[in-house]
Amino acid sequence: MRSFGRWLLWMLLAGVALQLFFVARIALMVVVDPASTAFMRSEAWRVAGASLQTDKTWRWSHQWVADEQLSPHLKRAVIASEDAGFTGHGGVDWEAIEGAWQKNERREEIARQRAEQQARRLAGRPEAAANARPVKAPKVVGGSTITQQLAKNLLLSGERQLFRKAQELVLTLALEALLDKRRILEIYLNSVEWGEGVFGAEAASQRYFNKPASKLSPHEAARLAVMLPSPKFFETRQGSAYLARRTGTIVARMGDVRLP
Repeated sequence: MRSFGRWLLWMLLAGVALQLFFVARIALMVVVDPASTAFMRSEAWRVAGASLQTDKTWRWSHQWVADEQLSPHLKRAVIASEDAGFTGHGGVDWEAIEGAWQKNERREEIARQRAEQQARRLAGRPEAAANARPVKAPKVVGGSTITQQLAKNLLLSGERQLFRKAQELVLTLALEALLDKRRILEIYLNSVEWGEGVFGAEAASQRYFNKPASKLSPHEAARLAVMLPSPKFFETRQGSAYLARRTGTIVARMGDVRLP
């Protein structure tokens, strides 16, 4: 028991030390721009490895720009698309999380019903069942705020685990306590993924519109914002009808957004 107690104490101390390390990293971001994030480094290894295996050119683009060099249109578009309550919440939007949870449950129920209908329709028809397409799994939506997304990308892995979600919450609260909303948004826009090997607003603006992020029009800014949930998907589908429709919706909402 005494040995177990010492082990438990060391685990507790290690956990506290890790939290202090994270808090110190975040505090440093008050004055120092982060050169990269945990997610960016993870993607760099993945892209580099894939390029070696396929002999493809390794494409990587990231350039930090100061807050004043980020178009106000882009800030409004991203807030309107990703986190409408950004300036008002304390890092976590519990109503958005509850809404996402309910939406996911409805989608799972619909997928289950479709699977049952398909099974009944194909009963006794083994050849047809063998060639039938499986029912598509429902798309899971999240209710993460901009601050939560930043916390995850900055310092954590992409694994979906209960401990990681708890750690994400702690980091979210630390970000809100130590940085103001303007700085959180600045770091987010400079580090978020906008395609394969494309990180940050400046790289995205140059990649898709051949212009600096400071010169984005409202429509261009909204188009970039709409890409954020699935940047690699939309990177190869710039002519998507959904992308066009959603861009128009975000442009219409941007006028109501209050910047930090």
